[in-house]
Amino acid sequence: MKDIIARLSYLMEAVPARLALCSEEELSIRSAPNKWSKKEILGHLCDSAVNNLTRFIKAQIEKPISFVHKYEQEQWVLLQKHQEARVEEMLQLWLSLNKAVIRTILNIPEDKYSSICKLYNGDTVTLKWLIIDYVEHMEHHLKQMGLEV
Repeated sequence: MKDIIARLSYLMEAVPARLALCSEEELSIRSAPNKWSKKEILGHLCDSAVNNLTRFIKAQIEKPISFVHKYEQEQWVLLQKHQEARVEEMLQLWLSLNKAVIRTILNIPEDKYSSICKLYNGDTVTLKWLIIDYVEHMEHHLKQMGLEV
């Protein structure tokens, strides 16, 4: 998990520097009516952190954990009005949440990485897989934002 921690730590340094080069207006532009703005993508990454931090903790407690709820990402973005929030506010939230994610990952006992997690779609994965997928998902969306860091 050292490589995952290193990737997350790097992103937490690189993303704020890259976002500082963009205006609030630029980050608020939607390429199409049904597409998220860069600001909304950042909000989505906060939502992802909230959901996954909970999963990382529950996967260590419950055996096996079953994520029966579906993460309604479109509704999360819409209902929280990410488009109306200030970028700086969301960036600080993203940084704080990912500090908690890193702290949690650093304290997971080695034997817990193989904990079984059943996803809402029926797929079965390990806690380790969830953690790796979280970072890959984040990197995918950062590329969408043009923040290939």
